[in-house]
Amino acid sequence: MSDEIHEFRIDIPQQQLDDLCARLDGARWPAPLPGDGWDTGVPTTWLRELVDYWRGEYDWRTAEAQLNSYAQFTTEIDGQRIHFLHVRSPEADALPLLMTHGWPGSVVEFLDVIGPLSDPRAHGGDPKDAFHLVIPSLPGFGFSGPVTEAGWTVEKTAQAWAELMRRLGYERYGVQGGDIGADVSPEVGRTAPDHVAGVHVNGGPGPFPSLPLSEAELASLTELEQDRIRRIEAFMQEEYGYIAVQSTRPQTLAYGLVDSPVGQLAWIMDKFREWTHPRNVDPDKIIDRDRLLTNVMLYWLNGTAGSSAYVGYAQEAPWGATKVNSGVPTAALVFAHDVGIRRYAETENTITRWHDVDRGGHFAAMEEPELLTTDVREFFRELR
Repeated sequence: MSDEIHEFRIDIPQQQLDDLCARLDGARWPAPLPGDGWDTGVPTTWLRELVDYWRGEYDWRTAEAQLNSYAQFTTEIDGQRIHFLHVRSPEADALPLLMTHGWPGSVVEFLDVIGPLSDPRAHGGDPKDAFHLVIPSLPGFGFSGPVTEAGWTVEKTAQAWAELMRRLGYERYGVQGGDIGADVSPEVGRTAPDHVAGVHVNGGPGPFPSLPLSEAELASLTELEQDRIRRIEAFMQEEYGYIAVQSTRPQTLAYGLVDSPVGQLAWIMDKFREWTHPRNVDPDKIIDRDRLLTNVMLYWLNGTAGSSAYVGYAQEAPWGATKVNSGVPTAALVFAHDVGIRRYAETENTITRWHDVDRGGHFAAMEEPELLTTDVREFFRELR
């Protein structure tokens, strides 16, 4: 296995962008369902207007230049190409921080926190809080796609991340993540506990309780925790369908999404609407349209609808299996949409900081970048 790290720069051929425009122009649209609301999926009227913006006003080259303003690299780990951003802080004593995105996200999630975390001096912060940032694309996602081998579990991804940090020469570092990143980050702590200074997740680390809870256990929970249990139950009843499809038939799904940009956009926007906060507000009123579309572009341009689904949810670990507590200090920033519950998280993690917030949704770095930045700084301040 080669340890070589290669410089990388995004340079999408114009032909691909022209093809996208042609597909958007020639899209075949379904008739709106009665009411044309979010209850039956992404509304046709809303999506058509977003596609018009994508086709007419969105500028990929601007987004490409922004991504290319950060140093990017690729390396091969266990036969898989891994793409990552590596943003060195101007502060020599900065703490390395490995940040992991989720599905349906990408490295685009972190664009608003890169500056404040890596160069706090330039963003009104204390230079002692600076981080060297390593932001990889998950295997099968974006420029780390597609996958060619099976077995990219959370555990294997964590092992790859530890190897990536070793190749970069980082002996001691923090980890942070949300969604899949909230599973991978604690696992990095289990994989390399002697090297991980601390684990920070948004949304809360697992595990989650087996449902339904007994009346006695439910009664022992706080009102906030009971609300989170109710929302977990609602999710399993009303929203679980996408996981059922992605974890069992990712390739079948991929044919439609890789061939149709409108289909890919709708599949991702459905989750951005469900998981941003407040839920009854259209996602492009919460997160900038250009940022939403740039995230979708990483899926479209790389054709990774299938491989991201396969890696994201086709896991081999037994459901409910208890994981070893690494002993690494762990923090959770739990936003209003999220459902993390401390008493369950403590069965597998050494929780030293738990922060419940009454606003914000699942996409912390995109929805509440300042709050996420502050929480990360405060947690790691004592661990440097």
